[in-house]
Order: sequence, then C-alpha cells, then structure tokens
Amino acid sequence: MTALWSFDEQPRAGDPLLPGATPAVIRESLLSEDRAKFDIAYQRALATAREDLDLTELFRCLEHWRRLALLQRDPERFASIASRAAERLTGDPVAPDELLARTRRRAGL
Repeated sequence: MTALWSFDEQPRAGDPLLPGATPAVIRESLLSEDRAKFDIAYQRALATAREDLDLTELFRCLEHWRRLALLQRDPERFASIASRAAERLTGDPVAPDELLARTRRRAGL
C-alpha cells in the first residue's frame, strides 16, 4: 500500500474530525488518558516516515487515532460502546461501577 495525500487550499468547514484532520485536533479530541499514547504512536510514525521516506504508516496512525477520537468525543457514549463490546466479546456483563479502563481492556479498546 502506498500513501496518497492531497492538499486543498480551501478552508475546511464543518466537523474538524473529518478525514484529513490535523494531529492537534485528533489529540485534543481524545480522552486525556489516551493523549500520551497518541503522542508516542505519532512520534514513532513520524520517525518511520522520516527514515523510510514514506508517509503510509503516518497516515495509517493518524487515521486510527482519528477514528478513536470520533468515538471518544462523547465520553458517555464511548463508555457505553466499550461496555457493549466487552459484554459481547467476553459474554460477561459489565458492572455499572466498573472502571472504564478495565472495560476497555476487556473490549480490546
């Protein structure tokens, strides 16, 4: 797979998390506990792009985190999604007082 990139000089209107969102917007939209993970993944992807002269991994990294940011922009909805995923994957109900971090681990999120 090769990276495709385009630049539109027109101002972007609408949702800032549309495809092509900036790393800053993606990072800001993540839950606080995921921002450090994003920073590490982003720095690694930048280093790989610099070393390989190929932006594919950088774009793949940003798209992964952009999609997660879309889910996380509503923290209550994200917690509900994580609970449903954990229940379906494990077959065990999620207790109402279970910490989100534990639920996410169970759901693979």
